[in-house]
Amino acid sequence: MNLPLNLMAAEMNGFEKFFADFAKSFEKNFITQNRWRFFVDGLLSTLKITFFAVLIGILIGFLIAAVRSTHDMKLQNTKCRSFGDVVLKILNVICNIYITVIRGTPAMIQLMIMYFIIFANSSNKELVAILTFGINSSAYVAEIVRSGIMSIDKGQFEASRSLGFNYTSTMFHIVLPQAFKNILPALGNEFIVLLKETSIAPYVGIKELTYAGNLVRSRTFEAFFPLIAVALIYLLLVLILSFFLKKLERRLRNSDH
Repeated sequence: MNLPLNLMAAEMNGFEKFFADFAKSFEKNFITQNRWRFFVDGLLSTLKITFFAVLIGILIGFLIAAVRSTHDMKLQNTKCRSFGDVVLKILNVICNIYITVIRGTPAMIQLMIMYFIIFANSSNKELVAILTFGINSSAYVAEIVRSGIMSIDKGQFEASRSLGFNYTSTMFHIVLPQAFKNILPALGNEFIVLLKETSIAPYVGIKELTYAGNLVRSRTFEAFFPLIAVALIYLLLVLILSFFLKKLERRLRNSDH
């Protein structure tokens, strides 16, 4: 008769032991020696690298897209007629090589080349990471923006010329606003990829979020809490970014009506 009671007592003791071990492990990984600060510092470093890398990626990417789309619309399958056309041809070749090299090599190798070769004498690891990820992202941003520009009907250019707009004014006031609406989902996806790509920064000793998780794991000899915490933080960042991107998409879509 006492067997069911004994089993229930054993189960209760098992649950109590599980929760006690769980709480002890949580305290060991986050509370002891204020180890939660490693995650906060790592998160701030990750956000800093991502933010400035996005700015660099957008700046370089839009410049490359402008060169390539201008070449495709003006000089594709035609001969150069002026010195400006020759310069544009040369710039387009350089941009093509740039995109091919950046997209054709792993980001981790690019980071190691930047850190161990190009900036071997620099002590600013975060700056190296920002430049690396920004340059890497710019190649993808350039192709995204170029595809958006090329998707706009050529009649838009002809109509703007009839209204007295020059090429630059047409691009800034007519083409780019329409292209931006079309490429926003792809751009948002690129920024999310860039955010997660910063997790390779510890390969050169940069103390970002993944580094923080590995540091805590090496001190507590427990992998569950540090790695799950890092994964959840990245997931939360992606969800927040996705939320604002969807909100911006909805606002731009509503502005068309």
